[in-house]
Amino acid sequence: MLIDRDIPRGNGYHLRKLTYFIACSIDGFIGDPSGDATSMYRFVNEEFLSFLKADYPETVPVEGRKALGFHDVPNQRFDTVVQGRASYQLALDAHVTSPYAQLREFVASRTLTESPDANVELISQDLVGRIRELKSEAGDLGIWLCGGSQLAGELIGEIDELVIKTYPLVYGSGMPMFGSDLEAIEFTLDAVRTFDNGALVRTYSRKR
Repeated sequence: MLIDRDIPRGNGYHLRKLTYFIACSIDGFIGDPSGDATSMYRFVNEEFLSFLKADYPETVPVEGRKALGFHDVPNQRFDTVVQGRASYQLALDAHVTSPYAQLREFVASRTLTESPDANVELISQDLVGRIRELKSEAGDLGIWLCGGSQLAGELIGEIDELVIKTYPLVYGSGMPMFGSDLEAIEFTLDAVRTFDNGALVRTYSRKR
């Protein structure tokens, strides 16, 4: 089931959107206390994969796209991805230096001194300024904030859209969606999609 509403855009409508597209539990955690989210994988079934392939194919890593047979599907929503060091480290641990080669890749890190891949640009300082530069570029596709928690907290002021894949799990504690103290920030619900296995995908736009 899909429910959509047209929401008027604010004065910044001409800028490319920064979208925090993330998976989380019912109680708002994107992983257990160590950041492990493997317990969510069981809900990525055929129905959910069909949704990703149609609407967000670029958010599936290169190796997954090859295995699932849609490595040549064009990007639908994003042409750029931004992630933190911890998120990127998961790929490095699997000996993959460009997990989203179908996108321009940026990694926010103060510890990596040299990029291990020509397709990956490091952001070591003025994170917000670099994101604003990316948002001001011409283009029809947006920017995907992949994670993690601390990075999302640092960029909350720049996030224009939330796309939250909520799986029917309760963690009780763990890594929150935003790893910093925030004031209450209002978003408007644009769409809700439900899946037979109990998963939801909710889309929110930032009220500015």
